Amino acid sequence: MSLLTTVMDHSLDDGYAEAARARGAEGRSRLPATAKGRLVLALGLALAATVVTVGAVNTQEAAPVLAQERDALVSRVNDANKAADALQRQVEKDRDRVADAQAQALQSGDDGGVAQLAAQAGTGAITGPGIKLVIEEASGVGSGGNVSDPRNAEGFANKGRVQDHDLQYAVNGLWLAGAEAVSVNGQRLTALSAIRAAGDAILVDNRPLVPPYTLLAIGDGPRLAQAFQDNEGGHYLKVVQDSYGIRSTVSAQKSLTLPAALGVTLRVAGTPSPEPSPGPSQPPAPPSSQAAKSPSPSSGASKSPRSTVKSTPSGTGAATP
Repeated sequence: MSLLTTVMDHSLDDGYAEAARARGAEGRSRLPATAKGRLVLALGLALAATVVTVGAVNTQEAAPVLAQERDALVSRVNDANKAADALQRQVEKDRDRVADAQAQALQSGDDGGVAQLAAQAGTGAITGPGIKLVIEEASGVGSGGNVSDPRNAEGFANKGRVQDHDLQYAVNGLWLAGAEAVSVNGQRLTALSAIRAAGDAILVDNRPLVPPYTLLAIGDGPRLAQAFQDNEGGHYLKVVQDSYGIRSTVSAQKSLTLPAALGVTLRVAGTPSPEPSPGPSQPPAPPSSQAAKSPSPSSGASKSPRSTVKSTPSGTGAATP
């Protein structure tokens, strides 16, 4: 206890106490005692005051210029935003006008050719019988078996999850079976559609899908279902089901409605005007022996015109007179 009492009563060391007393004897003033020192201090204070004053004056003079530049920049930004908003409104109006004109054109067709073309191309909705293919991910990794592994080369991390290649095989199988139109989770597929992966997500035309994956196909339901199960698409789904537990069910539907594809514009090309056919070709020139018997050189037969080559639809060239 005596040690604790001593520490509490004499917390400051004797040396520190002596140094404090000596400092107090010298005085607390920090100002220089000599005239030269005071003059140097005064010059330093005057220089510091001058620098501060000059800086304040420059800042005050530059403030209006900076404010004007800032106001001009803000005005330019506001004008650009207004112009962009006006252009966006104009684009939306033009888009609506194009959609209305296209809808009127599709409804005004007598034979329905344009509407049928839009439905086949994917830019228009289509309704009819077909099949419904549902692909569900496995609850766990399949046990495998003595079957070929079509996904081994791709190096999938989780074999029980549906991958973009699985949907590609299924969609190609539906087209091969004779489907007239196909959609995946409500996303209509066209000739420009792409099924790809972004990390663990599957994208169709850059739109993410959520399992289970429902594929709808328009066609003769029973025949389309049988043809799909017999081709490569059905065999592939059977393999991944046996290998990884990914389930798939196919059912015929009496009526399906597939929406139009988003962001696709229907372009129809008219039939070009026929080119004028060349005149009938002249008979070939006679042999040189017969030409020598002619009364004069000008009485000989004229040469046939040069043949022209036109491109046929199959891409091969065909010589025509």
